[in-house]
Amino acid sequence: MCRLSVASVFICFCLFERSHCNGSLQDNMGELHTRFAVSLYRALLETENSSNLIVSPVSVSLSLGLLQLGARGNTLAQLEGMLGYNVNDVQVQDFLLHLQSEVGVGNTSEGMWLQQACALFIQSGVQLLTEFTQHAAAWANASLVRANFSQPNHTHSQLVRWGHSHGSDETWPLQSGSGEQSGSGSEAAQGEALLWGSRLQMALINTVSFRGVWQKQFLFVNTQNLPFTLADGSVIKVPMMYQATEVNFGQFRTTSDQRYTVLELPYLRHSLSLLLALPSDRKTPLSALESQLTPRQVADWDTGLRRTKMDIFLPRFKMQNRFNLRSVLPSMGVSDTFSPTAADFTGISAEGLYVSDAFHEAKIEVTEDGTKAAAATAMVLLKRSRAPVFKADRPFLFLLRQIDTGSILFIGRVVNPVDQAT
Repeated sequence: MCRLSVASVFICFCLFERSHCNGSLQDNMGELHTRFAVSLYRALLETENSSNLIVSPVSVSLSLGLLQLGARGNTLAQLEGMLGYNVNDVQVQDFLLHLQSEVGVGNTSEGMWLQQACALFIQSGVQLLTEFTQHAAAWANASLVRANFSQPNHTHSQLVRWGHSHGSDETWPLQSGSGEQSGSGSEAAQGEALLWGSRLQMALINTVSFRGVWQKQFLFVNTQNLPFTLADGSVIKVPMMYQATEVNFGQFRTTSDQRYTVLELPYLRHSLSLLLALPSDRKTPLSALESQLTPRQVADWDTGLRRTKMDIFLPRFKMQNRFNLRSVLPSMGVSDTFSPTAADFTGISAEGLYVSDAFHEAKIEVTEDGTKAAAATAMVLLKRSRAPVFKADRPFLFLLRQIDTGSILFIGRVVNPVDQAT
């Protein structure tokens, strides 16, 4: 099982005193979602270039889509340019509603639980336009919660309670003005003061949570401590899971002729799968693959994978990342959104709103059956067959996506399986 949950505490609005899709809509929207996912991932690599990384593109894009409902002028044009579509288009809304209906249902009895939730925490006294709130509720199933941001303890408790009821068990990064984990003493208080000031008018919260059972689970008795080579060439021992099974597997080349392999591990119900990409040559760094990763390459994986009997070695890993996307999204073409003078969200409220911070938090835990595992069993694995081997014993890329729509729910990389730092 792979247990994976993400909490995207995404948009904080502050009061400052002062394309349509063509052709097959589903195919085009799938391509646009993949393009956004790859672009977001590569933008984050600029700041997280040597560590484990996980981000939920679908959580970020849903939040940006909700912003589109209330954006106007150049602010709307920039959001549309980055996402590649306009959620005010009825056909686009229909597609996204279908996507969210797939994400919005949890069913642990069938071995999978996947849920998306959205809420608008609004400062008491702030009036939102009726058209925006109606569309937000209809399109994103967004609930409206009245809050008093001048009372951070009470509001933070509201956020935590809402998060717990919608799949998140982590402390919301909204408690810190920097998007980092809170420090202690006056430093933490200053961080809260930066965010919980009287000018904060609305917080848009989006979460995507997932827990799934492997179609074929790894057995704990087959897990042992094996070498994992880090990017700098040093070697550590990590709990390495093992199984011999038939999977979708393929060999590919980047535009610069670097060879790499892709393995697909499906979950029960065959609606989602985890894709793993690994450079074929041990001397090729993962960055060589990441720098040339394109939406077209990801799309080609579907036609290039073949059923293959394989020996699979995959490290057990757990990680968590927190980002302030305010430093990332402008590099992707969205700048007016964060400008007190240029932002135009008059479709949300007559107040002068702009985005002060955009926080995102994601976490993942991949184990044999989804429970927290104890120390790996010490044993020796003998060669079981002459089957090809997929051995993720060095940095690799992973994508968790919906099979039917191609939407990437999570994308990330593992450079050190035992490093859990945010």
